[in-house]
Amino acid sequence: MVLIKEFRVVLPCSVQEYQVGQLYSVAEASKNETGGGEGIEVLKNEPYEKDGEKGQYTHKIYHLKSKVPAFMRMIAPEGSLVFHEKAWNAYPYCRTIVTNEYMKDDFFIKIETWHKPDLGTLENVHGLDPNTWKTAEIVHIDIADRSQVEPADYKADEDPALLQSVKTKRGPLGPNWKELANSPDCPQMCAYKLVTIKFKWWGLQSKVENFIWKQEKRIFTNFHCQLFCWIDKWIDLTMEDIRRMEDETQKELETMRKKGQVRGTSAASDE
Repeated sequence: MVLIKEFRVVLPCSVQEYQVGQLYSVAEASKNETGGGEGIEVLKNEPYEKDGEKGQYTHKIYHLKSKVPAFMRMIAPEGSLVFHEKAWNAYPYCRTIVTNEYMKDDFFIKIETWHKPDLGTLENVHGLDPNTWKTAEIVHIDIADRSQVEPADYKADEDPALLQSVKTKRGPLGPNWKELANSPDCPQMCAYKLVTIKFKWWGLQSKVENFIWKQEKRIFTNFHCQLFCWIDKWIDLTMEDIRRMEDETQKELETMRKKGQVRGTSAASDE
């Protein structure tokens, strides 16, 4: 069985600004998740063009042994907790597919994202057929709502409700910040992230699916809180700056993964 949810993340920036902010934050977040033999390995990062679609293609490997629940670590064969992520970024549309060589056709996560200049009010932006769309659950993520952040993940310097950007004067984001958005001083946009999950493993299906959904929401929430709070670091960057940074990050990740301690989001509490 395939499960579908659409996560909607509203942000106080324009669609054009977000393109740079997203890529900057992906690079920084990758460093925060890499070390001690685990983390992210970048195999490819190059332009692509296929069937009239143009963008940037990336292929990454995620080494995640300590970041999955203990019950999976106990039964999974050695070396099987490695995931391949292939992404086609034809901004403002992006498509990402995560697979696992051990599980083959019994597992995948597909994330399709449209970035739109609105407050998350559009319906079925991905054009699903009506019957499929009826089964999709809508999940709203508010980066100004501290209760949506896991207590173990909370950091005051990554809290949009506390931070004001020096360069843009945006923030701190109060409970009604969306009502004040869409002005010349505070543009707005929404990332519509359609997530499709297939996981087929007898006896573990429901438990693992629940874990994956929880982690997806956790990752989307933390990432977008960071993206906003890092705005002064990326708001003046160009795409040329970003590509240069990505090249440097790829080399850094290779070095970081082979030394130090395991870093980043842990699944230790998700037994």
